Amino acid sequence: MKKIVNTPNAPAPVGPYNQSIAFNGMLFISGQIAINPTTGDLVLTDIEQETHQVMKNIQAILTAAGITFEHVLKCSVFVKDMNNFARINAVYAQYFNEHTAPAREFVEVANLPKFVNVEISVIAGIVPEPTA
Repeated sequence: MKKIVNTPNAPAPVGPYNQSIAFNGMLFISGQIAINPTTGDLVLTDIEQETHQVMKNIQAILTAAGITFEHVLKCSVFVKDMNNFARINAVYAQYFNEHTAPAREFVEVANLPKFVNVEISVIAGIVPEPTA
């Protein structure tokens, strides 16, 4: 059965979707951008801070589902400028163990919601019953 997993520690959805859905032992996290969930403001100081905020939002949703980055199986990274690959990748790498890092694609797109520079969606596995 499908279970909605939302948390006030990540940005509230701005449309007809949820932060994540748990289904059949999997967690599907909607694309996250650099919105500070406390203020609702975008964190666009630089690409590193923007990426950290995206990863913190993902971490908050993983935590609400009772799991960690170690459970992540796949990430989809969408960027506005592929020239930021190394800088985004350096921040991204801080959240994963290099030997158990998930599968991933890193794709340049024309635009992203709110015209941010990076958006990341996640699929994770081994999901216990959500606590939030």
